Amino acid sequence: MTEPKEGRPSVLFICTQDTKEEEARFTRAVLESAGVDVVHLDPSVRRTLGNAEISPEMVAEAGGMTIEQVRALGHEGKCQEAMIRGAIAAAHQWDDKAPVSGILAVGGSMGSALAGALMQSFPYGLPKLIVSTMASGFTKPYMGIKDIAMMNAVTDISGINTISRDVFRNAANAVAGMAKGYDRDKGADKPLVLITTLGTTEVSVKRIRQALEADGCEVMVFHSSGAGGPTLDGLAQDKDVALVLDLSQTEILDHLVGGLADSGPDRGKAALAKGIPTIIAPGNADFIIGGPLDAAEAQFPGRRYHMHNPQLTAVRTNVDDLKRLADHLAANVREAKGPVRVFTPLGGFSSHDSAQGHLQDLSVPAPFAAYLAQVMPENVPVTAIDSHFNDEAFSDAVITAAREMLAAKN
Repeated sequence: MTEPKEGRPSVLFICTQDTKEEEARFTRAVLESAGVDVVHLDPSVRRTLGNAEISPEMVAEAGGMTIEQVRALGHEGKCQEAMIRGAIAAAHQWDDKAPVSGILAVGGSMGSALAGALMQSFPYGLPKLIVSTMASGFTKPYMGIKDIAMMNAVTDISGINTISRDVFRNAANAVAGMAKGYDRDKGADKPLVLITTLGTTEVSVKRIRQALEADGCEVMVFHSSGAGGPTLDGLAQDKDVALVLDLSQTEILDHLVGGLADSGPDRGKAALAKGIPTIIAPGNADFIIGGPLDAAEAQFPGRRYHMHNPQLTAVRTNVDDLKRLADHLAANVREAKGPVRVFTPLGGFSSHDSAQGHLQDLSVPAPFAAYLAQVMPENVPVTAIDSHFNDEAFSDAVITAAREMLAAKN
């Protein structure tokens, strides 16, 4: 443990010394030689080796247990759960007193799970890197929806060799460099607007974005293909958001019917529950995202299909599909704590659902609009626009409503 130097950024370093003492000592030395202070959080369970700023005892205590009680659980999964809870609490306790400028973790599957959960609890923008044996495979559980980078450890994290030495050194120098350039978010100086879209509704969304940016808003747009919507939801929870424009319903629709962009039952609820003014529109509701054409045909027989690429197929929706979407959206909106407005186009939901597209069906939008108006709460206006989603008439209606809701909030 070294004395912190005035003006130097600090990096939270997560590594279990009971199994990775040599690696922890080496990586810490590289961090310090790169000009940052180190706050070592050691979530070891088997034994305590000392020299960590946040010891295993402190981690366990922050989670409401003693380290002896954690060890007595006698089950690695239960021990892990207790130490994850304590590590998150202990890290934030330290950060509240002495803010860190980056987080680096080194670990296998267990260490990566703990580090990922901890990093996901920290804000966007803070540098976060996990060196992991899991980085060459399925990384979503560790990264979640946060800006976490993962580096493949290549060899097992078992001693220092000619490969691991370079991996650990590169990771430490990378985080040290990012930490030196990190400027903690002090909050938005412009009203923050979050929007969902896909490429098939980009014409309208780009016009909306540019209009709101010209008004002085910061606008963030998210690709609603499975991760974008949940990321928007996470930001709605974490940040001071002035307005949400949920203009692409692909992820909710895919959740209801089994498409690939299914992002779970809570998609779209965060902003409503927080009371953030919200505009909802059924962009991209004309299609389900299926897999390769043969798989999409087997899963959704008797439909119309458009092969977007060899891996993805757009599968045409029908009125029954969209009634399910309307029921789901209405149920979400009933729980809203802030103002909500709904707009739906009568001329088509995306570029696929147009005269130039491959899935146009003009028999669907009007019945959907009528059903949507029927099931939405009485206090939520549903406006049907006699245009295509990508027409200026539709984007103009959304822009006008967005400006009204932003003005009412100020």
